[in-house]
Amino acid sequence: MTKHFILLLTALSLLISAGCNRQRQVMVDGRTMGTTYHIKMGVGYLRSVSKIETQIKSRLDAVNQQMSIYAATSELSLFNRWDQANKQFQVSPELYRVMSASRHIYRLTHGAWDATVKPLVDLWGFGAGPARNQAPTPAQINAAKATIGFDRIELKSPYYLIKRSIPVAADLGSIAKGHGVDQIADLLKNEGIDNFLVEIGGEIYAAGQRPDGSPWRVGINRPVKNSAPDDIYQTIQLTNQAMATSGDYRNYFESGQKTYSHIIDPRSGYPVENGVVSVTVIADTCMMADGLATGIMVMGATEGLRMIERLPDIAALIIRARGDGALETRQSSNWPAHE
Repeated sequence: MTKHFILLLTALSLLISAGCNRQRQVMVDGRTMGTTYHIKMGVGYLRSVSKIETQIKSRLDAVNQQMSIYAATSELSLFNRWDQANKQFQVSPELYRVMSASRHIYRLTHGAWDATVKPLVDLWGFGAGPARNQAPTPAQINAAKATIGFDRIELKSPYYLIKRSIPVAADLGSIAKGHGVDQIADLLKNEGIDNFLVEIGGEIYAAGQRPDGSPWRVGINRPVKNSAPDDIYQTIQLTNQAMATSGDYRNYFESGQKTYSHIIDPRSGYPVENGVVSVTVIADTCMMADGLATGIMVMGATEGLRMIERLPDIAALIIRARGDGALETRQSSNWPAHE
């Protein structure tokens, strides 16, 4: 082999290596769980993403089939229709994991967040049933409340759920999207992708940095009715963490002079009226951030912040609407610097 040929091979090898190490940003998007998803990834210029796209869709389809309350054959729907008390109902490891997290958040929030709130969500017209244009009666609310309480569900390893009361039913709408984000984040990490941003219905996990070396920047929507998606209240940098936002300004109905939010307090049976219009939580997993954001919406600013300050590595931003309509912000001591 001649010296010139060896030099040529060396140069070619260096060129290929440089091409593999340089990154370009690619986008994968679609629909899942009744909303949209957008995934940005930094990948090598020579890497195809078609296989990853297929894996992402397959994983999200699996999450939907496990946890949807709208798909009659989903695992969760089958469990909700399960009519045998004190009998084991086998579920997938993924649904068991989410139900275990649901129990944890239920206990952390002292019942302010409760996955078994489904009968009330349906009654108020925000679930799988028909929409409403007026509030249900107190008798209807009390009847629904009588079926609620996560302590009516027992979790038994490996991967069994047990109903202690037959009418109990779960709605994982305020935690399943976060779980879906975590699932895609794990998939990308296992594929050797270190730099990415996963977003499903506004819930986010950011890893590494953008291909140009700058940090991922994420915005929190201004929590007012009919606000545009690009109407940003605050922007922060996010690295190797998840962020989820819950608000009452998108999904509601009006009856007379009153507005009823889709955020239901499972303890009272009524939509929350504590002045909190938006809660954003940063945590290690999007599932935890997702559930806690809704829980704090119900708990209110003072009680919610008191809880967050006891939880290491979790931060929260709470936005309240004053009587004059102006917005005021309260945040945990570890909330990151913002723009």
